[in-house]
Amino acid sequence: MRYVKVAWVHDFADDPVLYLSELGDDGYETRKVQFYRDGRSEWADESFETATVGLSEIPFPSLEEISSQPEFTAQAITPEEFERAWNEAHTNF
Repeated sequence: MRYVKVAWVHDFADDPVLYLSELGDDGYETRKVQFYRDGRSEWADESFETATVGLSEIPFPSLEEISSQPEFTAQAITPEEFERAWNEAHTNF
């Protein structure tokens, strides 16, 4: 598994500003957490999605490819950082 964090700088009130993803060896998301500027969070996994959060249907791009877009910053994170965010999102659900 790999774990990534992507920050999105934008002015859209209803869109997430931070994404954390757990990626399988094939590059596909297996779990995801989205955080919004108002403090709320949402999550998705292989058995749960909503109208506003779901797993990507394509393999995750490289961190370099994501970060090459000026509005995004992507970096690798630890499994522990992802699990903290995952647990926080479930607590707030």
